[in-house]
Amino acid sequence: MSTSTSVRPSPVFLAVVAVAVIGGVLAWNSTRPGDVLSYAGVFVLVIGGWVVSLCLHEFAHAVTAWRFGDHDTAARGYLTLNPLKYTVPGLSIVLPLIFVALGGIGLPGGAVWLNTSGMTRRQRTTVSLAGPFANLVLAVVLLAIIAVWAPGSEHASFWFGMSFLAFLQVVAVVLNLIPMPGLDGFGAIEPYLSPGARRSFAQIGPYGVLIVVALLFVPQVNRVFFDAVYSLYELSGIPAGWAQSGGVLTRFWTQWY
Repeated sequence: MSTSTSVRPSPVFLAVVAVAVIGGVLAWNSTRPGDVLSYAGVFVLVIGGWVVSLCLHEFAHAVTAWRFGDHDTAARGYLTLNPLKYTVPGLSIVLPLIFVALGGIGLPGGAVWLNTSGMTRRQRTTVSLAGPFANLVLAVVLLAIIAVWAPGSEHASFWFGMSFLAFLQVVAVVLNLIPMPGLDGFGAIEPYLSPGARRSFAQIGPYGVLIVVALLFVPQVNRVFFDAVYSLYELSGIPAGWAQSGGVLTRFWTQWY
């Protein structure tokens, strides 16, 4: 069976895409950043768009594993881009959304179970890096669209929302490449570690992501991390202030206190 016949975007995924589009339409029709339509539109655009990117991130892992022989990914429904098929749908979707709401941390969820036991070390590394690569592609596409179409546009709220969504993709790339158990960066190097090192890291595996997130709330670590993210983001020529404004519109409730 070819990949093309196995990939079937589910109605759930298409519904999430539709929600993001609706948010974009609302934001586009906003008269100015700060009106009700801008808050509602950007929130729906970013949250819907972020869920779409979560699905594409996990799909990239799954379809790469499928190509390397793990055909169970199709049977589990991972190639349908349906987030309800994930191992723990609530945590895999809700937790990343909570972190976006808390402070713009693009945290992908641990969503799909893959069988990489029959793969070579290089293939296992490729499977791990496929997810961050999907976020990188999304970031480049979004930033390219913004760079071409946003300058001089009267639809500031829409472009601020798109900029924040692109920023989240850059955060996801940088965060996932940290070589900590539970993140894709560790998955990329794990095949090359000794058995003893793997056993040692396995002990902190369930807590790796929590450790990284906790460190991001340390001011010095937070500053270094986001300085790196903004440096990469600004390579596109898009002002960092656009992403920051999009973050403010997304977290509209922060304007009430």
